[in-house]
Amino acid sequence: LQGATPVLRRPHRAQIPLWLALLLKKQRRANIVPPPWLHPAALADIIHQETVVDPEAFSPPPPPPTRSDGRGGARQPFAAASAAGGPVLSPPFLPACTADAPAGYLPYHWLELAETLLAHAADDVPGAPEVRTLLRDLQEVRAAKLRGSTAQLEGGGGVVGLRGVGALELAESRAFLLAVVDGVRKLGASAE
Repeated sequence: LQGATPVLRRPHRAQIPLWLALLLKKQRRANIVPPPWLHPAALADIIHQETVVDPEAFSPPPPPPTRSDGRGGARQPFAAASAAGGPVLSPPFLPACTADAPAGYLPYHWLELAETLLAHAADDVPGAPEVRTLLRDLQEVRAAKLRGSTAQLEGGGGVVGLRGVGALELAESRAFLLAVVDGVRKLGASAE
């Protein structure tokens, strides 16, 4: 929400915050370039990964961003660069949420970003009706996986892998997961 905004010149692309892009889109002054993972082919590949290739795990999150040290040296993770005094990036500003994102990975806020872009800039999303259908399918597959992962708690394993799960998915299933964990805890206490 702070910092300098690049000079906006037609027809050149500029990376600006989503709120500003949506405002300009509403005023019909800009087009929004959706991230590559929001294209129908990329979503179909992610669904294939989650249902056929590895039906037990969630698709992996995007790789951490890297940046050069500015002197032609090796690229380092952004966390190390941030510790060295570079900019601190939070999820909406990570490259995984921009048009430069890799196509085969879902960012942490994938569902919120997709819903926002489809609600306010559907004409900029290629194959928007197909994307809506694929997103609904992906959301159902991932919700079923999240519900099914609680079976691991019954065996006494006590660990559920949440790598690759999105923010809204966690929020939607928080009550269910807490109820399962509480139930398993009560069963364990009554068995003793």
